[in-house]
Amino acid sequence: MYIAVFYFMISVVTFIIYAIDKSAAKQNGWRIQENTLHMLSLVGGWPGALIAQRMLRHKTQKTSFQIIYWATVGFNLAGLFWVIFHSLQNKPVF
Repeated sequence: MYIAVFYFMISVVTFIIYAIDKSAAKQNGWRIQENTLHMLSLVGGWPGALIAQRMLRHKTQKTSFQIIYWATVGFNLAGLFWVIFHSLQNKPVF
C-alpha cells in the first residue's frame, strides 16, 4: 500500500516538474535539467513522466532522452520487483 501511495505522489510531482519544464521551453526560460527528470523517473515517478510526455508532448522526439528514460523505467521496475519478491519471502529488504 505504501509503495502505491509513494508512486502516486512522486508521479504527481514528476508530472508537475515536466509541466514547468514544458512551459519554460515555450518561453525560452530557465529549464529543468534532464538529469533531474531522469532521477525522478528512476525513483518511481516514471508513470507521471510518461503521462506528461504524452499529454504535454514534451521530450517525446528526443531519442537520447527517451533511451535513458526507458532505462530508468527498467531499473525502477527491477528494483520494485526485487523489493516485492523479498517482502513476499518474508526476508528483510535491507
